[in-house]
Amino acid sequence: MNNNDLAKKIAREHGITKADARKLVDAMFAGIGEAAAKGGEISFNGFGKFKVKDSPAREGRNPTTGEAMTIKASRKLGFSAAKALKDKLNP
Repeated sequence: MNNNDLAKKIAREHGITKADARKLVDAMFAGIGEAAAKGGEISFNGFGKFKVKDSPAREGRNPTTGEAMTIKASRKLGFSAAKALKDKLNP
């Protein structure tokens, strides 16, 4: 499923236009992105939580040359599924 598929499903199930549904989908993902950029936790009851995790700098190797290099510290977005979602996946 992609953004367009989700917008079609919302439009069909809620009697709104596909364009309006697409605006809602885009706004939802923009809101999640903004909250994540601020380092916040995003929680959806019955679905799960998105959390920003800090990954420290570490030593690695260049895969082409094998030369040692430092991999920069970064932030990553992790997801933990809620129990209700896990139950749907594993009935």
